[in-house]
Amino acid sequence: MRYDTRLSDVLHVVLHMAQQDGPLTSQALAGAMKTNPVVVRRTLAGLRDQGYVRSEKGHGGGWVLARKLSDITLLDIYQALGAPALFAVGHRSVSPGCLVEKAVNKALGGTFDDAQALLLSRFARITLAQLADDFRKGMAAHKRERKCVLEH
Repeated sequence: MRYDTRLSDVLHVVLHMAQQDGPLTSQALAGAMKTNPVVVRRTLAGLRDQGYVRSEKGHGGGWVLARKLSDITLLDIYQALGAPALFAVGHRSVSPGCLVEKAVNKALGGTFDDAQALLLSRFARITLAQLADDFRKGMAAHKRERKCVLEH
């Protein structure tokens, strides 16, 4: 099964952008993500339209954050991507008149709706500043571990 990784990808890109003092080109971001610069531009366009990032043209230009990470939630980014499907499982719609199919779809639909509502409410409580803080803590721990290994 192929997963839609756009949310994870764009969060990765935005956190890289947050670590820089200046603009990052689509080429540089694409290198970090092992993808094509066109994919980066297309993905960031939705965030630009919502005012989360902006692009600066010309020499020394590129992508920069337009808001503080503490003002952006996972839900904001998810919605800027067009609210892609959260689940790969779907309803059967081969025989719409079948009472078994209707019962199954009703049960699945309600369950999926509940799960999606829970997931989106959690997305709304997580800011990109929290992700950046987790990253910084991980980097600090990584440096301590690496130093310890090098000293032995």
